[in-house]
Amino acid sequence: MQVTPKDLLDAGVHFGHQTKRWNPRSKPYVFDHRQGITIIDLGKTHELLAKAYAYVEDTVASGGNILFVGTKRQAQEIMREAATATGMPFCVDRWLGGTLTNFATVKKSIAKFKKFQQMEASGELAKLSSKEESAIKREMGRMQRNFSGIVEMPELPKAMFVVDANHEEIAVAEAARCGIACVGLVDTNSDPTKLSHPVPGNDDAVKSIRIIVETITAAIQSGLAQRESRRTSRGAADLRAATAAVAAAAGATDADASKVELPSEAPTEGAADANKRPARKKVAAPKN
Repeated sequence: MQVTPKDLLDAGVHFGHQTKRWNPRSKPYVFDHRQGITIIDLGKTHELLAKAYAYVEDTVASGGNILFVGTKRQAQEIMREAATATGMPFCVDRWLGGTLTNFATVKKSIAKFKKFQQMEASGELAKLSSKEESAIKREMGRMQRNFSGIVEMPELPKAMFVVDANHEEIAVAEAARCGIACVGLVDTNSDPTKLSHPVPGNDDAVKSIRIIVETITAAIQSGLAQRESRRTSRGAADLRAATAAVAAAAGATDADASKVELPSEAPTEGAADANKRPARKKVAAPKN
C-alpha cells in the first residue's frame, strides 16, 4: 500500500461529523473535538486501511469477489468506475432488499432480465403487441436499475466494500447475517463495530472517498495478479505431474516386458530326428 498519512490528510479524511451527531462507539478512532467538529485520528485510519488492504488482497488472490456498494450521490460514480475497472460486481443505484439474504430469488429475477435482453436483441420483443412490449420495456428499465451491477454475479461475494456504513445500513446487516466480511469507510456518525474491517474517515467529501476507493482498488488488482500467477504455476505443476506419471507408466511397461520369458529357439532338423524314438524293427514270425 502506497498511501501515507500525509496523503490522507491532504484528502481531508480526518474531518468527521459535528460533535452533536457523533456515535459514541466511534470514540476509539477520534483524535479530538474542535470547533464543534470531530477530528479523526489518521494514524489509526492508516493502520486499519493497511489491514483492510491486506485482507482484500488475500481474499481476491484466493479466488473471492468483492461487492462494491455505494448508493449515496458522492460515491456512485467513483464506485462504478472502480468496480468496472476490476471486473467486480457493484450496486450504486439502489440497494434491493434481500439481495444477499434472498439471493436465490434475485438470481431468478436476473435470469428473467437476461431473457428479456435476448428477446430484445433477437427481435422477438418487437413481434409482441405494443401493450406487451411497453410493459416488458418498463420492467426491463426497473431491472436495469436494480441488477445492472450484479448481472454477472453467479454466487454470493466473499466480501463487501461499502462507503458510509450508516447510509448502507441494510446492506451491512444482510452481509452480517450471511456471514460475509464487510470492509467500509465509516464516519463518526456510524457504528464501526458492525463492520469486520472498518476504515474511519470522512465519507462525505469526494476526495476522501476517492483515495480510500483507489486504495481498495489497488488491493483488488494486486490480488487478481496473484490469482493469475497462482493459476499459471498450478497449471505448470499439473503438467509436470502428468508428464512424470506418463514417464513412470512407460518405465513400468518396459520393466514388465523384460520379465517375460521368450520361448527357446526351434530345434534343428537333425536334432528333431535324434529326439524321435527309434523305429522298432519288425521281427518275422517263426516258421513251424
